[in-house]
Amino acid sequence: MNESLTPVGVFGGTFNPVHYGHLRSALELCELLGLDHLALMPCAQPPHREAPDCSAEQRAAMVELAVRDEPRLRCDRRELAREGLSYTVLSLEELRSELGPGCSLSLVLGCDALLKIDSWFRWQELLELAHIVVIARPGWHFPATGPVADWLAAHRTDDRAVLRHRTHGHILVEELRPLAISSTEIRDLLRAGRSPRYLLPAPVLDYIEQGQLYR
Repeated sequence: MNESLTPVGVFGGTFNPVHYGHLRSALELCELLGLDHLALMPCAQPPHREAPDCSAEQRAAMVELAVRDEPRLRCDRRELAREGLSYTVLSLEELRSELGPGCSLSLVLGCDALLKIDSWFRWQELLELAHIVVIARPGWHFPATGPVADWLAAHRTDDRAVLRHRTHGHILVEELRPLAISSTEIRDLLRAGRSPRYLLPAPVLDYIEQGQLYR
């Protein structure tokens, strides 16, 4: 067993656009799990949904604006630089190669992503590269049977200290402050000519308004 590792994390998503729900969850995870930092990683070409109506470059620029004043949060642009669909396992392989085998790495997922994880490319290899931290929200239920249920039963732990002693291989479920904000809601407000102010950082809203995004 390794001792006194300093864990780092990566939080993938389309961030279309990034908002305070993403950011508050990211910051709470840094503090709860003792992460050195958590990188928000915009998905350039999502494998399981239609392409966002905002470019990957624009979404990454908004993430950079959102995290620029918080040293524990950063933007990871690696999926913008890679051609083809943005498979998470490929990003984790790159991160593991960069960080080395002795680094504790965690992938942050929402409950909705976890429920569909058995449809992901090479999903059963994810825990060979990183831990997985699942953000639990009120009303979500984990599957009781099937491959995802078996996977959870085999790897889930409630011990946050595992991130400081193991480099990969465990699943943590964290219940965080519920902030009922969604990117879909923000896009709908903008398309209706209404203001989403106070749902997302002011610099991000300024960027959206300057570019007339989501109109």
